[in-house]
Amino acid sequence: MSVFDELAGAVRDGDVIAHFGNPIIEQRELAHGEALVPLTDRVLVEVAGEDRLGWLDSFTSQSVAGLAPGESTELLILDPQGRVEHAAGVLEDGSSVWLIADAGDAEKLVAWLQRMVFRARVTVTMRADAALVGLFTGGDAEARITASAPHGVPLLWRDPWREVQPGGHQYAVTAGHPAADYTWSVAVVDEASTLTGPFAGALAAEALRVAAWRPRWSHEVDERTIPHESDWIRSAVHLNKGCYRGQETVAKVHNLGHPPRRLAALHLDGSDVVLPVPGDPVLSGENEVGRITSAALHHEDGPIALAILSRRAPVGDLVVRSEGVDIAAAQQVIVPADAGATADVPRLTRLSRRPVAEDPRTRTDDGAR
Repeated sequence: MSVFDELAGAVRDGDVIAHFGNPIIEQRELAHGEALVPLTDRVLVEVAGEDRLGWLDSFTSQSVAGLAPGESTELLILDPQGRVEHAAGVLEDGSSVWLIADAGDAEKLVAWLQRMVFRARVTVTMRADAALVGLFTGGDAEARITASAPHGVPLLWRDPWREVQPGGHQYAVTAGHPAADYTWSVAVVDEASTLTGPFAGALAAEALRVAAWRPRWSHEVDERTIPHESDWIRSAVHLNKGCYRGQETVAKVHNLGHPPRRLAALHLDGSDVVLPVPGDPVLSGENEVGRITSAALHHEDGPIALAILSRRAPVGDLVVRSEGVDIAAAQQVIVPADAGATADVPRLTRLSRRPVAEDPRTRTDDGAR
């Protein structure tokens, strides 16, 4: 149960409010900046103390040491091999850093951070009772919220996915990235019961996220994920900051190699009523080449999905198998198979091909040996 459960028309699906009666209409209203989304699947974490920014900067993928009050960004915590363990939105308010994490990751994230405190002047606290709402800024919804401001700065996190962040890099090769209009934001509100509609559910928010190719910890991350595979360097990795855990893998794959898997967008045949679910296999012929990570029914594009594919998966049409039904899928490449090896790294001439320097001691006065 949450503070949002008393909202009229709320229909729950597990831990989330899935919709308020009509997900497609809700999605249009959300995209136009009119609707608010109760985020019962996100958790707020407060990192307080005077060392907070430098401390976070020392072991996360993002450069946060210089964040000014009111600035938003995103970070990843990687394991020593560069695989994604945790992800969070980041908002600095001048006295605390506020992290917004997927509910399934929040407890482990907090426990990990608390183990990393050592002698740093930092405290880490999960604010599990905080009410979070999602919205697209620039419309009526933004005017209907009053974000909490415990230290004088409104807690409104603006998703950085809309454009490539300083120090980041985009692998997607496209004339117009679908995230260009993705003004998704998350607000912390004090009085959730006083919010007024229209409201939208998780189905609407997820459809717009999938259409923007936006990765999420709860869907696109597994035990093998590195940030390159889902183009996450775009918003959550600063390639020019100092060392941090997993940085060697990030630099190596970006500069010299290619990620073993790649994220793709799929436009699905809508003639069947079956919508894939995360984990459904993606096939090329009868060969499995990947798995669905997210799927949704978009108000304009129809059924769409994100899938993590093998780097060697063909770039043409594929098939998704769900509930025994084969669904034709037109593929749109997000991360190309040749992503990585982007830096102009100087190559040394092989030793065997170098000219041998002449030793003057072997020469006679007339130049003969």
